Amino acid sequence: MAPIVSIKNLTKTYENGFQALKGVDLDIEEGEILALLGPNGAGKTTLISIICGLVNPTGGKVLVADHDVVKDFRKTREMIGLVPQELTTDMFETVWNTVGFSRGVHGKKPNPALIEGILKDLSLWSKKDNMLRELSGGMKRRVLIAKALAHEPKILFLDEPTAGVDVNLRREMWQVVEKLRANGVTIILTTHYIEEAEEIADRVGVINGGKLLLLEEKTALMQKLGRKQLRLELSEPLKALPENLALYNLTLSDEGTALIHEYQGEEGQGSIASLLAALAAEDIHFRDLSTRQSSLEDIFVALVGEKAGEKA
Repeated sequence: MAPIVSIKNLTKTYENGFQALKGVDLDIEEGEILALLGPNGAGKTTLISIICGLVNPTGGKVLVADHDVVKDFRKTREMIGLVPQELTTDMFETVWNTVGFSRGVHGKKPNPALIEGILKDLSLWSKKDNMLRELSGGMKRRVLIAKALAHEPKILFLDEPTAGVDVNLRREMWQVVEKLRANGVTIILTTHYIEEAEEIADRVGVINGGKLLLLEEKTALMQKLGRKQLRLELSEPLKALPENLALYNLTLSDEGTALIHEYQGEEGQGSIASLLAALAAEDIHFRDLSTRQSSLEDIFVALVGEKAGEKA
């Protein structure tokens, strides 16, 4: 089955010479939630803007459901909904009219029942007759999502959708996202809230310096790159590690009261049993143990940091 979005060798160089994208290749599968992570200026927004037909690429090709985003602009644009970072709305228009107008812009016939359902899902129904200037920042951002959904897109781009939104509203938005995915909508998310990507994404892509550094299923990524840590609280402090334990990746805490064993992914899991046996052979006993696995944020920071170090 062909991907719903296919990106091949995509480049973008602006007039001032800045290279925002440098040969990006990416296939997005229908019905998935893909999280794109990267620092400011990494190229995330440029990538989304090109797919949505707002910016022309310098080179490469983007297909949406086998339609070229440049040659078949009208066809691809009607399949895409975009929630931008900026709060660009008519402050003196009502919520109802704003969302309904967005549907009309895409050539869709009026559908009051659909608009009502969208506003209710986003907890905007009670504000339908309010002008946008009367709403809070979080409410205005939800109106942007409602506008993007009004023409029933098959693909939804969320560019930092929860910036400035409180925790409760953020949770409501993700419930809407899950409902959309259940209805077959493909969702591409950029976010600085990495815990959100960790919670709802199927795959994670990391962009930095205009390049796609990594694209992986979230679970596989965590297993492959996530560092794991075993901490053993010792019954008696140690002054130094015995030589027989040098084979293991062990660190002794400053106070000598704990041993810390680190390993990456599935590497070393089988060595834990032999480590415990080696400790017993050295007559080293522990009173408690705990484990920790690195988060997606840890992986992201490490990846971006490594690439920055390569440039330096």
